[in-house]
Amino acid sequence: MKYFFLLFSILVQAQQIQNVDFISAKAHLTLNEKNKVVSGTVEYEFNVVSLIDSIRIDAKNMKFTNVFINQKQVLFKNSGKELILFEGYKKGGNTLRLFYESKPTQTLYFIGSKFENNLQIWTQGQGKYTSYWLPSFDDVNEKMIFETSITFDATYKVISNGLLSRYEKTNGDEGTWYYNMKKPMASYLVMLTIGKFDFKSEKSKSGIGLENYFQSKDSLKFESTYRYSKQIFDFLESEIGVQYPWEIYRQIPIEDFLYAGMENTTSTLFSQDFVVDKTGFNDRNYSNVNAHELAHHWFGNLVTATSGKHHWLQEGFATFYALLAGRKLFGDAYFYNQMYLNAQQVKQASKKDTIPIMSEKASSLSFYQKGSLALFFIYETVGSKNFQKIVKNYLSKYKYKNVETKDFLNEIVKVVHFDCEAFEKNWLQDYKFPDEEINNLLGKSTFIKKLYEIKNRKTRSFAENEPFFNAIMTSNNFYALKTEIIYQIKNIPFDVKAGLIRVAMKTDDLEVHKAIAETIDSIPITFKTDYELLLDDNSYEIKELALFRLFNQFTENQVFYLEKAKNWKGNNDLNLRIMFLFLSQLSSNLEAIDKQKYKAELIGYTSSKYESAIRKNAFDVALQLKLIDDKVLENLVNATLHFKWQFSKYARDFLRKLLKISSFRDRFESIKMFFLDENRIRLQQFLDEKTK
Repeated sequence: MKYFFLLFSILVQAQQIQNVDFISAKAHLTLNEKNKVVSGTVEYEFNVVSLIDSIRIDAKNMKFTNVFINQKQVLFKNSGKELILFEGYKKGGNTLRLFYESKPTQTLYFIGSKFENNLQIWTQGQGKYTSYWLPSFDDVNEKMIFETSITFDATYKVISNGLLSRYEKTNGDEGTWYYNMKKPMASYLVMLTIGKFDFKSEKSKSGIGLENYFQSKDSLKFESTYRYSKQIFDFLESEIGVQYPWEIYRQIPIEDFLYAGMENTTSTLFSQDFVVDKTGFNDRNYSNVNAHELAHHWFGNLVTATSGKHHWLQEGFATFYALLAGRKLFGDAYFYNQMYLNAQQVKQASKKDTIPIMSEKASSLSFYQKGSLALFFIYETVGSKNFQKIVKNYLSKYKYKNVETKDFLNEIVKVVHFDCEAFEKNWLQDYKFPDEEINNLLGKSTFIKKLYEIKNRKTRSFAENEPFFNAIMTSNNFYALKTEIIYQIKNIPFDVKAGLIRVAMKTDDLEVHKAIAETIDSIPITFKTDYELLLDDNSYEIKELALFRLFNQFTENQVFYLEKAKNWKGNNDLNLRIMFLFLSQLSSNLEAIDKQKYKAELIGYTSSKYESAIRKNAFDVALQLKLIDDKVLENLVNATLHFKWQFSKYARDFLRKLLKISSFRDRFESIKMFFLDENRIRLQQFLDEKTK
């Protein structure tokens, strides 16, 4: 029966798209951070092409007080999922004005607080979720021109799609920001963000305004966070061959964002994890995500797939062009190495994943990585100039419209002779990995040839390989060749490979140093001084691993290592600080009062005051140390309520494991009365699971 209702819903949507054309939407919004409520009015202009029994607007769990069509109040139905209109409209042009209120359960998030001066409000509407906070359209084929005005505390920055046309100081301490778009887009790309942000602006080569946002506490991280941003923008405009199709481009980092980034039209949101200093840049930088989300402004925002079946036209293109941007910034070897890694992932997954790219149920790996490999195949087959011409024709013909795979393939054969039928069959409709085609593509690279040469030496003795490996290690070759050698000789006795390892330590490649830190499980005393140099590397990840290994192996130097690390913080997840706190509890040389202080700090990091990445690190360490006091247990229950599904799943799994242990179950029963109400109610749900 559910399939009948799904089919019925699809048919209703298709019928509405054919008979009703929504042209524009003007939303006037007010946000109440205390109650986590958004309210306001939305004004639509729409044309009725052919009369239709009802018009549906997606609206999840919203309250509507008044609905006017053509300035007359009309009756309506609110299903809890849709606002259904059935009177007042006519063939031709119409206006709709509605008043609504919503307390979203997802998509619009309120985090932090004004009291703590860390309030952020932001949206994540990817897919079909904007209708949780704004009456809109889940169907991506319904594109409109959006204007948004938002009233909020004037001390905050309020950002939405398009240009800020004006700002007005309104009631008391509040202001109203007015944003407008000039071209249509799908509803899932509508966004708003509120926070204490600063920004710096510059112009692209073509004159587009670029605004890069940051929190004041991160002002010293600005350069390393946004490094290459303008170069990426200018490159993509040139490489794609079509000017950036919107009026402005912003990038805003968000605390506890659900994903790496989201390409809301004109205003990309991305994870605070990518806000890094110059050392953190070496561990995890924003460059690839930066290019990926920007590329979506052509592939997804300008030209949008009609359905999930053709989603690769968005993610495959964004992934491919991000790699081309990486090639421009970091060279051919970087590009081919990433293509090789993507191919290996797809090849491995294809052994179990039997869903092809052209399916709504395809995996992210298929849409992104395999999609980019498919485009790489076309790019190499037809040549870069022809590929650029094809893409330019494709984007120009279908701008601000929706497309299917055949629309792109049809543009190929207008430029070159290309067997689209075979391509679609082998790459898009078949789940199997196109091994021969990929090998032929990658084999054109001198880097890949050298990588294969190294891999093919696995059967030879180290003595035979050493001169060749030394030559690679002392060369200017891309780091991936050198790390391949380090991992390949992992199980060679250290005294045999010591000379090569010392040569590797002298390179400037941090990835090589990281490979050494990861593969030397037992540090020989003769290598201890060399290994300690890793503690001073410009990588928080290398420092963390080296500190852990040295502390555990050379117990006589634990005080020295802890003293060296006591002021380290690390990346945004506080990886170095939490590692220090972990090791402090293992040390037999610290004063009891210091250990207690560090224990309290560690437990504090499990609380909701901190981002999920910090909390997860702290929970992991607390579990290993068995520092699971009552506060940690309540914080764990609270974590299951977190809006970030990856973190809440981690907490749910952790909690369920504890509840299988009778002593912990009894303990939860005895302390739940002291929990905050929402935590106590949540815990009871888990306690009741086994009795259902």
